[in-house]
Amino acid sequence: MEIKKILLATDFLTGSKHATAYAADLAGRYGAKLYVVHVIQDVGKLTKWYAPKVNLNELKKTMEEKSKQELQNCCTLGLGGYKNVEYRLLTGVPHEEIVKFQQDNDIGLIVIGTNSRKEAGAKEVLGSTADRVVKFATCPVLTVVPTGEEPPESTDPKLCSDGEIRF
Repeated sequence: MEIKKILLATDFLTGSKHATAYAADLAGRYGAKLYVVHVIQDVGKLTKWYAPKVNLNELKKTMEEKSKQELQNCCTLGLGGYKNVEYRLLTGVPHEEIVKFQQDNDIGLIVIGTNSRKEAGAKEVLGSTADRVVKFATCPVLTVVPTGEEPPESTDPKLCSDGEIRF
């Protein structure tokens, strides 16, 4: 089996931080390009909430700025020096955008973290995004459950030197 491209889907929560180390390790073992992808929920499509005094354009701008900062921070969290990395910030429904990116870019493996739901019982192990990615992706999906330990971190600012961030 040959995997040339790996997609790490991140929501910046604990599960994603644990998944980062797995994705970087697998990319290194296969010599694969690693795509780190975050999807901003399209607030214009959300219909379940009503906020009459919120400027949606300003909210979207704030969400994009914060997401860009978090993606840049991903460079120093858990990649273990892996440099063949490209960062993407997408907008839309998270599971749809992740699967679309996988299919459009011929991704061979998706790595996605889950957030612990022990208190919810055994029936609800995966979050809705991870669950939907598993259901709809046309490649293998590795789901990573947080272990309770802090994921490995690196503060080496050189880790991003060869990475590309596209917005």
